[in-house]
Amino acid sequence: MTSLLSETSNLIAFVRTVETGSFSAAARHMGTTPSAISKSVARVEKVLGTRLFLRSTRALTLTSDGQLFFDRVAPLLRELQTASDVVGKERGLTGRLKISLPSEIARVLMDALLRDFAESHPDLSMVVGVTDRFVDVIREDYDVVFRVGQTTESELIARKLCDLEMVLVAAPALLERHGSPTNIDDLAKLPFAKYYVPGSRYEIAFADGSRISPDGSIECDSGLGLQAAALHGRGVAYLMKFVVAEDIEAGRLIRILPGAELPSLPLNALHGFSRSVPQRVRAICDFVAKEISAIGNR
Repeated sequence: MTSLLSETSNLIAFVRTVETGSFSAAARHMGTTPSAISKSVARVEKVLGTRLFLRSTRALTLTSDGQLFFDRVAPLLRELQTASDVVGKERGLTGRLKISLPSEIARVLMDALLRDFAESHPDLSMVVGVTDRFVDVIREDYDVVFRVGQTTESELIARKLCDLEMVLVAAPALLERHGSPTNIDDLAKLPFAKYYVPGSRYEIAFADGSRISPDGSIECDSGLGLQAAALHGRGVAYLMKFVVAEDIEAGRLIRILPGAELPSLPLNALHGFSRSVPQRVRAICDFVAKEISAIGNR
């Protein structure tokens, strides 16, 4: 065990591999390559004289010796991390943070993100992706992504940040042409600007269990596109309330059937750090949750 005292970085690689579930996720966490992580773990196995993982093309599985070793070593390394975090809080965040934001969220957050968060952590390098595409968190090397709606990616860790109120809106000109609906059946007959997801059927669910699958000649793969379509009278749009709050207040859009309650949608932060979440990820999640909650309550 004495020889392991000089293997701290390799021990960290082993613990991170257990915590994140793969060499690639551990490499992303530590800012290195999967090959380097694998070699570090192999060096620890050589020093110990035992196998810590059973390796296959699909998964890594801890051996009984690996589990025993992890249970002893991980608490010690967490104490070191805690001490590092205390120092880090005094000097600010460092390293690289890569995030992905949906376009609607980015539009309302970008100023605060660059003004407040970035200025508070000048030693932190940031990569900000703005897309409504579902990026591959692990393969595309993202620390954390923010998504609206229920998540089905079981290999990722989801942290719910807040609930977002949804609304149905249309331009006055569209309602003049087609009439204002008085119930859900009438609503289903109106043209919609539909959210485009290849291979998926467009549906809107209501709190009472009712569902409609409206028609429409306009499809967009972003909330900003749907908002523009609604403003031009091309269809009813189903959007987050904060996205169109100013349009509703100014009369450019009219809220339809406010009495037909729509379920709120969660804003989730998704990442691949299963047990030990880096301080930079916790910090950006806290920041986004605070900012979006404040915007939603205006």
